[in-house]
Formats: sequence, structure tokens, C-alpha cells
Amino acid sequence: MLDGFAPASVHNNPKARREWAVQQLHWAAKASKNLGLTEHATFSGALAQPFLYPFPQRPAGLVEEAFDELARRWTPILNAFDENGVDVGYELHPGEDLFDGVTFEMFLDRVKNHPRANILYDPSHMVLQQLDYLDFIDIYHERIKLFHVKDAEFNPSGRRGVYSGYQSWINRAGRFRSLGDGRVDFASIFSKMAQYDFAGWAVLEWECAIKHPEDGARRR
Repeated sequence: MLDGFAPASVHNNPKARREWAVQQLHWAAKASKNLGLTEHATFSGALAQPFLYPFPQRPAGLVEEAFDELARRWTPILNAFDENGVDVGYELHPGEDLFDGVTFEMFLDRVKNHPRANILYDPSHMVLQQLDYLDFIDIYHERIKLFHVKDAEFNPSGRRGVYSGYQSWINRAGRFRSLGDGRVDFASIFSKMAQYDFAGWAVLEWECAIKHPEDGARRR
């Protein structure tokens, strides 16, 4: 499923694809420095995702080993970003190993609180997980270096919940919405960001299962 992110030359070859991806990150660190940028957005990867829901019970140590391996892979990359004066902001995403505060802390502990290991804050992914996105800012504001302004809603019923039965985005309980059409309290989020002197950009990320992007842009 990840081949679509990479060139055809490394398709169906996980080792070659990984080497290509690592090289891209090293180049991104240098490119960010050359462009005068101080933050870089990325995902963590998903070694443990197939074992998210523990049934049958996971073998003891499996998740720990997955996070150990994640740290082994990322530490040299974090060092490269440090050499270039750039923070890495992991977008906490339900499809990645780093998807909430607990998993970020698990990773941070393994990279020895690396100063370049930080967070891209996106409340829409937290709505889908039913996570308190305002409390999150209070807890992790020192590590939040990037900010996606993306709306979402969560509409559970007697037939669908967080997992939503493998349905399309339009039929899921949790879905992304055009800014202003969802339920994210951005007024409170911006107040929190101001309270903690967030110095970065508020980057609008549009994604909606219902509205056309041009209609969303006209409204905002």
C-alpha cells in the first residue's frame, strides 16, 4: 500500500523503498535549512498498527520492540535534522504508530527526549479518536511546532462507531469536513495557542467527504 508514495523503481521492494525514504528525509533536512525553514512535517511510520486492537492477546514485548525499532530508524534522521537546525513535527494520525499523546511519549522516551522530535498538531485526527484536543495542547504545547487547521466531526450511532465498519468516508461516524462545517472548536484552539505563544503557522488543510473544495474555499 505504501508503494504509491515512492518511485516505480522501488515498488514491491520494502528494503529499497525504505532506503529511498530515508534519503528523502536527509535531503529534506538540508532543503529546509537552505530555504530558511525551521520545521518539517512528517509521519512516524506504522510498524505496530496491525496489532492495534489486542485480540488475540499480543505476544509480550511485541509493541515495545516495534517502538524500539522505530526509534532505531528515526534517531539518525533526527540527528541529521538537528545538524541542520530543523525540528521534525510528527503528525499524530490514527494510521501511524504515533497517533496520540501516549504513543508520542513512548517514542520520545526511546529517542531520549531528542530535542528535534516534536508534534504537528491536527485536531481533526483527535476528533476521530475521541481525544480531548484542547487538553492535549495544555500537556504537549512545548513540543507542538506545526499546526494543521482541519475540521472534522464524529457522529456515532447504534450501527457505527470509531471503526465504522470499513465504510467510505461519507458513511463513517468520524469524517473530515470543510473548515466551519465540522465540530472542532478553533476559537478555543487559537486561544490556547496564543496562551502558549505558539510561534508557527496555522496551515489550512482542506479535506471533506461532502463539499467540493472550491465551495469550501469560497466560504473561507
